[in-house]
Amino acid sequence: MIQLPPPELPEIVVTGARLPPAAGEAAFSVSRLNEADLRAEQRLDEALASVPAVSLFRRTSSLSANPTTQGISLRAIAPSGAGRTLVTLDGVPLNDPFGGWVIWSQVPTESLSGLDIVRGSGAGPYGAGALTGVISLRERDDGAVLDASLAERGGARLAVSGAAALGPVRIVASGLYETSDGYVPARGAAAGAADTPLDLGVRSAALRAEIPVAAAVVSLRASAFEEDRGSGLAGARATASGNALSAVVALQPGVDRPGWRLQAWRRESDLANTSVAVAAGRASAAPANDQYETPATGWGLNAALRRTTVSGIGRAEWELGADARFSEGETRERFRYLAGAFTRDRTAGGETSVVGAYAEGSSSIGPWLVAGGLRYDVWRNENGHRRERDLATGAPTLDEVEPDRSGEVVSARLAARRTIGMGQALRFAAYTGFRPATLNELHRPFRVGNDLTEANAALEPERLTGIEAGWTWTGARASVTATAFWTEVEDAIVNVTIGAGPGTFPRAGFVPAGGVLRQRMNAGTIEATGLELDGRFHLADAVSIRAALSATDAELDGGVRAPQLTGLRPAQAPVWGAAAGLDWRVTDRLTVAADLRRESRRFDDDLNSRVLESFVTVGLRADWTVADGTTLWIAADNLFDAGVEVSETATGVVGLGPPRSLSLGIRRSR
Repeated sequence: MIQLPPPELPEIVVTGARLPPAAGEAAFSVSRLNEADLRAEQRLDEALASVPAVSLFRRTSSLSANPTTQGISLRAIAPSGAGRTLVTLDGVPLNDPFGGWVIWSQVPTESLSGLDIVRGSGAGPYGAGALTGVISLRERDDGAVLDASLAERGGARLAVSGAAALGPVRIVASGLYETSDGYVPARGAAAGAADTPLDLGVRSAALRAEIPVAAAVVSLRASAFEEDRGSGLAGARATASGNALSAVVALQPGVDRPGWRLQAWRRESDLANTSVAVAAGRASAAPANDQYETPATGWGLNAALRRTTVSGIGRAEWELGADARFSEGETRERFRYLAGAFTRDRTAGGETSVVGAYAEGSSSIGPWLVAGGLRYDVWRNENGHRRERDLATGAPTLDEVEPDRSGEVVSARLAARRTIGMGQALRFAAYTGFRPATLNELHRPFRVGNDLTEANAALEPERLTGIEAGWTWTGARASVTATAFWTEVEDAIVNVTIGAGPGTFPRAGFVPAGGVLRQRMNAGTIEATGLELDGRFHLADAVSIRAALSATDAELDGGVRAPQLTGLRPAQAPVWGAAAGLDWRVTDRLTVAADLRRESRRFDDDLNSRVLESFVTVGLRADWTVADGTTLWIAADNLFDAGVEVSETATGVVGLGPPRSLSLGIRRSR
């Protein structure tokens, strides 16, 4: 089960083609999870969601979530399907080049040596997309692990990852296979014949080679993934696939030399996603949209030069860098289902780019650590288009070419940390950041059940300003961290309700009864104030407990564009979330862990009319060591079968998360 990291960040020994974490990161709000912290979690997003400050767009994990809802944000400011957090694997963005979401199955937890969660806007070396923070993943460099398990409702999973030396070359490989018959999200009297299970099939693999070249290291990595899943309604499915290539050469900084890194990467993805219209009483479902492919490509370059100097009075570090990211893609789909066939065809997409440069520095003198950074970016949206035609005649029904747009953004961050004795430290940070709209937000309309959401090619980048203050205490058998923060997001991209069915609307077409029409808009400003608490306590050598709380008071000011939202809470943003856990080493062979998670209510829509009630879940796990490096385990998730509300339709039908699930497996590691 997840262990909350101590306030003092442990040092990371870097052996691959990467630079070590910057010394200045310790002045910001950072949680560090290592391989042991991740070993009990089969899905990376579930491991992250165990930290209350992390917010998945919905309450469902990648076990059952549609790919377009697998976005992630930090601090419950305003979760979205596109995600407001940058996720990287050894410096390469994992966010989808078209939609910004993350296909979590491409990175099994077994393949990682650890990760850092950096709360607050990234600025500095992270740049565009790191609006609420950064989740930086590190792939393993040594060791090996195999985990095989079976679960209720046809669940089976096999994950393997390992490193081996072939002469001077290190090879790292990982693979994942998972299948599940799934569960039906609409249950009880509200369910009908249209409701079907959220079945799942996943395959992913990655291969990396680390090659020493003089004092530097060259890393070449290739990966691919594919997942196919049901969407909980008859005829609705989603298939996501993709591949990535990256090359990096890095030199570790030394006493008498700077370190540097050069990296290039390319990512391709595709998404097929069908949606349906649900009849009254959920007795049946009819095809509504067939997004048969969404080819997209992202690629980028980044470079960094870092120098560290140590003198008699302290340590100083600086880093200069530049990066560029480019994306292109379009959705291709059929819609307007009449008389048993689709009658219209649509292509919509474009290109986006962000190019930036930054300077970062930190200084540690006595009890003080001061760090800061400045960044300059140029963003550009171009070749935007949306074309629709009648399939029978080929005649165009809509032909829009969007004007190219661009802009410049300057962002910065500054932080200071001071140790004050008796294991205590105080910390303060201020930062700004931005997130350009994704191709999906700019160009792709979408449908969920009877609800339609229109795209908006005129979206401006979101901009964030924030400040925070923190206190940490580390004792011999306990550690506690507290952080208070204030954040403001300007030009927040929100799905704004603009109509209700039944009715026909310009561009969107017909919205059925029980459905609503929304459009993505820069809907004013989100202001959020919050508090984060976490701690870990060793009651005895064999018993430890952990607890964490995140509370956020977030409110929208819709301004002139969406005045109806003023005073409301952002959709999918809970007021508070809490987690607690117990780890008990009963004997040398038997370890038992218990986890409790609770979350306040949240709203499923912008008007705060669809309420998702609060929930409490409990998980148990027991590990039995049968031999050195071999463990048998059994786990019960959602032990008391809580009905966790994850969605609600306009007619009040609630979708629920996974019911109680039992699983057992074997793990072999070295």
